[in-house]
Amino acid sequence: MAVTELVPNYGDFPAISRGRLNTLQVNLGYVCNQTCFHCHVNAGPNRKEVMERETVDELLAFMRDSSIGALDLTGGAPEMNPHFRYFVEAATAMGVSVTDRCNLTILEQPGYEDLAEFLARHKVQVVASLPCYMEDNVNSQRGDGVFEDSIAGLKRLNALGYGAEGSDLELTLVYNPLGASLPPSQVELESAYREHLGSEFGIRFTRLFTIANMPINRFAKTLAKEGKYGSYMQLLRDAHRDENLDAVMCRSLISVDWRGYVYDCDFNQMLHMPLGGGSVTGTHIRDLSAARVDGMPIAVADHCFGCTAGQGSSCGGALD
Repeated sequence: MAVTELVPNYGDFPAISRGRLNTLQVNLGYVCNQTCFHCHVNAGPNRKEVMERETVDELLAFMRDSSIGALDLTGGAPEMNPHFRYFVEAATAMGVSVTDRCNLTILEQPGYEDLAEFLARHKVQVVASLPCYMEDNVNSQRGDGVFEDSIAGLKRLNALGYGAEGSDLELTLVYNPLGASLPPSQVELESAYREHLGSEFGIRFTRLFTIANMPINRFAKTLAKEGKYGSYMQLLRDAHRDENLDAVMCRSLISVDWRGYVYDCDFNQMLHMPLGGGSVTGTHIRDLSAARVDGMPIAVADHCFGCTAGQGSSCGGALD
């Protein structure tokens, strides 16, 4: 039985529509040097999906013809796409702010030793996943040795000025729970991260985001195996807050998959829910205009409660 069939589809997530588009989030492929159990894209070293140069150029053309001010690069490990640096250089040359969603360990991999310097040179904002400040918790979620390599990556970024007070090189850390629970207070957890990482390792960073685990793909299968899928979905639904709806990321962002097809968010992308709930085949970026996106209805389903539960959760952290 498919994971999506394990609990009822309530079908009562509030209808919402888009505001003005200002961010393009692009999944450059599912190849990654890590395999994390909570990964909603099922990324890993054996994945083959990688965005081609032609699609990158189509995205750049879309950005030139629109008022896109921010490019958010994700994966997998987006840096493992062979066109990553070309994309960053072209986007920053257009005056677009670029964010790299980095797993930190990639900075220590052979062949990527100069990656941190490249990011700093182009003033790329780094959003780095560090699901806890305790070694055992990180390694249990992401694999043995990941914490040590993550700390090394953070030190490499700090040495270049990332996270320093007053620096324009922003370094954001990302926390997600170890299991089927909501994230704690973002403000309080950020304070704990600063105290521990600062005192133990001399690490500094700009801010912390807390993000709820989405009940899709690898994490959903883990929940189902443990018999917790239904209870986690109910937890998210019971914790829904209408006031979070105004700030969900899908109001101002579109997500593009490695082939160039467009979705309301990265989570809808993984569930194959096309932009606005349109055709099964979806819309390709080459056929889309920014003006068409503004005001469109957003495709929603039960997993959307993951963004509106409690303090709210999105690619930009807590919403309240």
